[in-house]
Amino acid sequence: MSFEWAAAGRDRPVLVMGVLNTAPDSFSDGGRFTDPEAAVAHGVRMQNEGADVVDVGGESTRPGAQPISTEEELSRVLPVVERLVHELRVPLSVDTSKAQVAEAALERGVRIVNDPTALRGDPDMAQVVRKHDAGLVVMHMLGTPATMQHEPRYEDVVREVCSFLKERLHAAQEAGIRRERIVLDPGIGFGKTVEHNLELIRGLGQLRQLGQPVLVGPSRKRFIGTLLDLPVDQRVEATIAACVAAVINGADAVRVHDVKPVRRAVDLAVHLRSRGRS
Repeated sequence: MSFEWAAAGRDRPVLVMGVLNTAPDSFSDGGRFTDPEAAVAHGVRMQNEGADVVDVGGESTRPGAQPISTEEELSRVLPVVERLVHELRVPLSVDTSKAQVAEAALERGVRIVNDPTALRGDPDMAQVVRKHDAGLVVMHMLGTPATMQHEPRYEDVVREVCSFLKERLHAAQEAGIRRERIVLDPGIGFGKTVEHNLELIRGLGQLRQLGQPVLVGPSRKRFIGTLLDLPVDQRVEATIAACVAAVINGADAVRVHDVKPVRRAVDLAVHLRSRGRS
């Protein structure tokens, strides 16, 4: 299964999406890339380390994060994407739930919208994605970043996440977004307990039965810190392990902060998993 929207990127069975946070309060690297020069340099570095897509975000979606204005998000994102579209060979993605931010980024050459609200956060988002024939990542999140970790509960987390993403896939298609442009993300860490996250990684095969590429983002997440008692800056090895498990269980892409080691591990994981999977 291939990503149509990454066709201009690198032809690999599993893609690596590099995370580029320009928000000062990002859970992992908040403040490191608020300066556009530093952000652009990091984007180029991730491409050189093997990223197939660079995902630029200006608003933190960490647990407890409060929303910011459209104007503030634009001021963080646009100076970076305006430079990176000319400096990168791989596609750029914008991580946003705001249609105005997505529109501005797409007009400047960004090719993918990574919407953590799965088109529910802004009624105009679907129209913007359709108009630009952009790639789209739809993600499952329980509630909002401010509330999602307040005792999340499911009867069957894999079944319920699959049902939600099936419905959002249908909604995106009904809005005129081509199915080949859509990727599904179970939302590791977004309204899930430690066990929920583990069950979702184990159960990726069920999500792939929807017939769409699957993106998984376990990078440096809290469940790793809880299980292994590690601070954010010491979760690289465990992130690699989570990515390898995700790929073996069916992931078509992983979204990570540490591109170089994950790229190598993912490439090996591709050889380890069944070659007969479609």
